[in-house]
Amino acid sequence: MLYLYFVLLISGAALLIAGIVEQRRHYAALHAIPTRVLVNGIRGKSSITRLCAGALRGGDLVTVAKTTGTAARFIHPDATEEPVYRKFGIANVVEQIGIVRRAASYRPHALVIECMAVMPALQEVNQSKLIRSTIGILCNVREDHLAEMGPTLDDVARSLCRSMPEDGICVTAEKDRFAILQEEADARNCRLVYADPDTVSDDELRGFSWFTFKENVAIALVVAELLGVERSVALQGMYDAPPDPGVLSVERYVTPTGNRLAFANVFAANDPESTLMNVNQLLDLGAIGRPLNVVINCRPDRVERNGQMGEIIPDLKPEHVFVIGHPAKSAIDAVPAEWRDRAVDLGGEKRAAEEFMPVMLDAMPDGSSLVAIGNIHGQGEELLEFLAELPADDTPTTTGPQTPPRAVVQPARPDPYAAHPMAYEEGPQPARTAEFPSLPHPASAPGGWNPSAPYGSGPGEPEPELTEWPGRFGPTRHDGPDARRPRQP
Repeated sequence: MLYLYFVLLISGAALLIAGIVEQRRHYAALHAIPTRVLVNGIRGKSSITRLCAGALRGGDLVTVAKTTGTAARFIHPDATEEPVYRKFGIANVVEQIGIVRRAASYRPHALVIECMAVMPALQEVNQSKLIRSTIGILCNVREDHLAEMGPTLDDVARSLCRSMPEDGICVTAEKDRFAILQEEADARNCRLVYADPDTVSDDELRGFSWFTFKENVAIALVVAELLGVERSVALQGMYDAPPDPGVLSVERYVTPTGNRLAFANVFAANDPESTLMNVNQLLDLGAIGRPLNVVINCRPDRVERNGQMGEIIPDLKPEHVFVIGHPAKSAIDAVPAEWRDRAVDLGGEKRAAEEFMPVMLDAMPDGSSLVAIGNIHGQGEELLEFLAELPADDTPTTTGPQTPPRAVVQPARPDPYAAHPMAYEEGPQPARTAEFPSLPHPASAPGGWNPSAPYGSGPGEPEPELTEWPGRFGPTRHDGPDARRPRQP
């Protein structure tokens, strides 16, 4: 028996030593990356991650990024990317350790990484132990994951604030609950910066070859400005950045009966507020039009979300509401009574697309638009596969943006599975990028961090010339959403 206790003691000591060694290796990798940007929020995290990485690459900063959304991707400094391998296909926050170590091998100026934790405690661990970000992004507070972070939106806001860096900076486009975010930021001695979407012009937004929101672009521009990247250079870098696989898109097809159909995939916006914002944006741009039809895909483990999609039907004003998946009743019952006669139940737990798609397509006249909302998994994936087999509609159409988008030279899309080249070693070019301030984590600064001192100043380092945060923010600790700023030229 004594022998077993001895073995247990030795094993425990070995595990403790291995853990300490692993932690020291991880922190060494973190400190090799001067700027670490952690993107958190309810909707749009993957798009913002790619926009920020593109903006910094545009300023010739060696930047590595990692997304977690529709398809997790590791993005190299040359903008090529590859899928993130997950054992047994299960996502785990521990994978961030390997991502940081791999990113550090490039010796980059910045790492932009999406927060993959939902539980509030894991969000705090992700920030304080795994990433230790110097710049945090809290893009928005929406009605989703209420079971884990709710039950109210105020609770969601406070839960998301656990990813704020202590003694650092947090950028947000959230206006309705800015006061809550400011309260949480003050508790962490974190400078909260509001990214005003009104500073992004319509012409700048038209430069994208894919659909995005002014809020997302404004956040990326603020991050780029904090790191000394000029606005025009940052925008061009964002234009050149490959979009996320789950980005809002519109495809045009010819149905088997010869009718033309505009299809909008809005599955990625799976909360009601984001769904309405996406559909309204597409209608305003003319990318889709009326007669408008909606298809809701239901999942048995997202009954609450199914009902939320049914509740917003009066705001969408569709001609038909097709409900697929299971249980379809959870969405139909949530549709207000005056709109319920437009609902068509095509649901079923294992019903194939070949069964419900012909019914759906036959009910829509020529020139209709179909918007897919809810959850993509299950029948939603089968719907997309069915439509992908239809011939594309190449005939000229009067729909689309009223003003043609500005011509942007887009690079050839790289093969994400191809071998990627070695990281280039060129640093930022002074002609294009302002002086790059180092942003170490407070724990790495001897004697603690002085909020009045510039980042990167420490023993043995020359005093940088930059004594204020660059750009329009000035030396103040934060700028609220009501503080109007002049637009950049």
